[in-house]
Amino acid sequence: MADEVLTERHGRVGLITLNRPVQMNALNGALMDALGAALLAFDADEGIGVIVITGNDKAFAAGADIAEMADYTYSDVYAEQFITRNWETIRRVRKPVLAAVAGVALGGGCELALACDIVLAAENARFCLPEIKLALLPGAGGTQRIARAIGKAKAMDMCLSARMLDAAEAERAGLVSRVVPTAELRAQALALAGKIAEFSAPALMVVKEAVNRAFETSLSEGILFERRELYARFASADAREGLRAFIEKRAPHFIHR
Repeated sequence: MADEVLTERHGRVGLITLNRPVQMNALNGALMDALGAALLAFDADEGIGVIVITGNDKAFAAGADIAEMADYTYSDVYAEQFITRNWETIRRVRKPVLAAVAGVALGGGCELALACDIVLAAENARFCLPEIKLALLPGAGGTQRIARAIGKAKAMDMCLSARMLDAAEAERAGLVSRVVPTAELRAQALALAGKIAEFSAPALMVVKEAVNRAFETSLSEGILFERRELYARFASADAREGLRAFIEKRAPHFIHR
């Protein structure tokens, strides 16, 4: 299982590389177990502020492993909590998670990218939800996150016709945050993650939670949550340091408390 993903540390950035190149990083149970374990380990590590998930130049992830799914019955998927058991581990991660996507992000691969907080796409990246071709539907949050990311019209187009978006259209639609040259994807992802990781870790967690709350509550409830979290920041050492550093015209030194 350990070989299904590779992990590295780059300062305060934890890098997770999906590692089934022969299978185009198809997402089987072993890989998702390993990915979940790596995510939780970095999330618990006080020396890590941001997590990056990437694949290789040809594939971020070519969807769920069809060979593993081919003989499943309803009883099988229900009993083992297919997807729920390990694909949703990413929802428990409090730190920012970036997806660095090159090549194809198909089906579950696209859904994994959508579950991340920021998506950097290489110029050769392509995104597709082709489950309809198998008489299935995106079931790892795909129908829900894609609609929130790009709106109903394009979401319906992708889900019902299996239409593929290239990186440029994905950026225009709001599916990805930035498009970068393919050869620079890893370096730019690590640079962005490193910049974010310099900020106060508790503040980053709160910002992530507040933005996610916008998609899960009414505007008034979301603003109430935001305001209370803002007030709470004034009890933090990092906020006091940030304010003092601004007044004193110096760089802040955050202790992540």
